[in-house]
Amino acid sequence: MEMSYRPLGRCGTKVSTLGLGGWTTYGGSVEQPVVERILHEAFERGVNFFDTADIYDKGACESAMGLALKALPRHRLVLASKVFWPMSDDVNDRGLSRKHIMESVEKSLKRLGTDYLDIYFCHRFDSETPMLETLRAMDDLVRQGKVLYWGTSEWKGQQLREVHALAQEWRAHAPQVEQPQFSLMARGRFEMDVQPACEDLGMGTVVWSSLASGLLSGKYAQGIPRGSRLEKHTWLHRALLKEENLERVAAFSGLCAAHDLNPATVALSWAADHWGVSSVILGATTTEQLRQNLAALDLNVDGELRQELERIFPFGLQATD
Repeated sequence: MEMSYRPLGRCGTKVSTLGLGGWTTYGGSVEQPVVERILHEAFERGVNFFDTADIYDKGACESAMGLALKALPRHRLVLASKVFWPMSDDVNDRGLSRKHIMESVEKSLKRLGTDYLDIYFCHRFDSETPMLETLRAMDDLVRQGKVLYWGTSEWKGQQLREVHALAQEWRAHAPQVEQPQFSLMARGRFEMDVQPACEDLGMGTVVWSSLASGLLSGKYAQGIPRGSRLEKHTWLHRALLKEENLERVAAFSGLCAAHDLNPATVALSWAADHWGVSSVILGATTTEQLRQNLAALDLNVDGELRQELERIFPFGLQATD
């Protein structure tokens, strides 16, 4: 199946149904020649949305993806990065203050080797900075042409409503896209809070961790492989490797086996087909993994299979806390 493209809510720019991100991989565990092969093949197969962040390996991910993408036509890419997390021990090198945003975007642009970002995300909500300060800084970046759209990541529905109301009051550019976690195992916040707010506000959503950091692929059925994401990030252990989660994954794996389907393909297809999703961000450390993930385009999760998935992973489930 060919790649399809969806708008970011109520705007004209469209992103590929499946995008590609570099969290914990590019600039770190994956060598540069492999990064380039993966990104180039993704582009050839129709991926136009590429996602990174300054905090990913403290800028190394942006640099690796920038080198890989420089050979591709910039106007055909929707390139995103993020700002919020501490980039050094300096007291002001963090958060969503005007100072940190303005300084960080210049560094991200340089590392990525581009004059502008299609999307610039506020990587988390900053309770220590006035919302108006953040809004006006992002609005200035849009007016300067350094950012085409700005977005949020892991903001609550009420926070999105508040910043849109503030943008209307100040006639500023409001966030156009939210990036929440969303998977069969992490449904609650998205379905019950974030997505309804995004629909009301005309925002798109580009979702991350739709394989629950690999848990839904069956990767951790026999423990934690060396070099895996869960080995690197111990906080994910506590969130994911709970007995009830593993029981759900075992039932899910059995269901996929009964239908002769790859679990990762099913999980990604289910997320991409979900109401309100603009794009699902994939992660891939090899071209083979990329191809396997892109196979989600060829699967329709419906009928009995969808009913069984809803039984194993009910509406509102939040099993990744």
